[in-house]
Amino acid sequence: MTSASETFAPEVPDPAEPVELDSGGGGRLYAQTETLRATAPAVRVRLPEDLLAWSVTRGDVVRRLLTHPHVRKDARRNWPGYEPGAISWLYPWVDSQSMFTSDAADHARLRNLIGRAFAPRRIEALRPAVRTIVTDLLDALAARATGAGAPPVDLRADYAYAIPTRVICDLFGVPEEQRPAMLAAMDLVLTTDPAAVNAGEVSAEVIAHMRVLVETRRDDPGDDMTSLLLAAHEADGDRLTEHELISTLFLMVGAGSQTTAALLDHAVRELLTHRDQLVAVLAEPARWDDVVEEALRLHPPIVHMPLRFATGDIDLGEGVTIRSGEAIIVGFGAHGRDPAVHDDPAAFDIDRADKAHLAFGHGIHYCLGASLARLEAQIALPALFDRFPDLALAVPPSELRHQSSFIGNDVLALPVHLGSPAAP
Repeated sequence: MTSASETFAPEVPDPAEPVELDSGGGGRLYAQTETLRATAPAVRVRLPEDLLAWSVTRGDVVRRLLTHPHVRKDARRNWPGYEPGAISWLYPWVDSQSMFTSDAADHARLRNLIGRAFAPRRIEALRPAVRTIVTDLLDALAARATGAGAPPVDLRADYAYAIPTRVICDLFGVPEEQRPAMLAAMDLVLTTDPAAVNAGEVSAEVIAHMRVLVETRRDDPGDDMTSLLLAAHEADGDRLTEHELISTLFLMVGAGSQTTAALLDHAVRELLTHRDQLVAVLAEPARWDDVVEEALRLHPPIVHMPLRFATGDIDLGEGVTIRSGEAIIVGFGAHGRDPAVHDDPAAFDIDRADKAHLAFGHGIHYCLGASLARLEAQIALPALFDRFPDLALAVPPSELRHQSSFIGNDVLALPVHLGSPAAP
């Protein structure tokens, strides 16, 4: 596992041979994306369990395919010959049945069921709850901060990850006693290194946790999204099947925790290694939005997103045609780092005029939780630096360890020295 600050120079791939996507994370992930982009509009890649797909990493091609009439998400209808469960690591990305893996009417039905929880008014109403969670976590950190010489703390575990997991678990009514085991299993879902995890066992364990949650809320319903979804399922199974219910919970709890944690980790690390920009944003707090968007552009929480499927031949030029029935893995994170989109794309610069990115997707599958992630970051980041003005990394950035994934993009830990806390 490697750091985003390291420099890698992978060999230019032979277009005739599929390229194995690198699960090294960090700098390896970015370097390979750059190589794929320079090679062709789409490059054949080999994914775990010998799955072949077309990788798309050029910003303009990504945007084109995300709204292309011949590109679909539903493998059941659009991936010839595929049998659900045949490739164990694909459960969250292909075999589950949620708005994430559906098209057209099914997508609209499933998105509408969950969408009310993420309407702008409901998200804004969560602001006090997020502030309370942030304050509680900062108080706990302050109790451990004893000034110079104090041992470092893992800011990811104790803050960046704790915020979104508490928010999403509260929103979906996950009992406190169920959270540690559920989240520990969920943490492994984004791992794409077959040597690191057994993907089939991980998915089975997460599904089992979701079933326990459903049974808990069935016996004791509350004012939470799991209870609401369960009521929709039991009132009319045609609106939400059992499989769709479990898949939706899997999607929402996972997406609602992992991606925001990555956003916070990357933003903190960049500010601590670009002190001039930290000083600028502390002097002008309205600019925290710039920090959030620049972190999302430079370090997207999701880089490659499996899978989509061609329903007709798609000619991308340069001799590349994606044939009907072939799988596509879209480089969401590649757009914001594309030199054809941004000048000096590898630099963190909150003064950048154009911070365009596709970190939350594009088109009908745009992330439903984008507003919640931004809200959490807009509260968590200024509160952290207000409370700990002397915050500093405890290790060089090059020593940070990264997820073993070509999907997720986060560090495994963010060791920091808190320094002496300011008064709350």
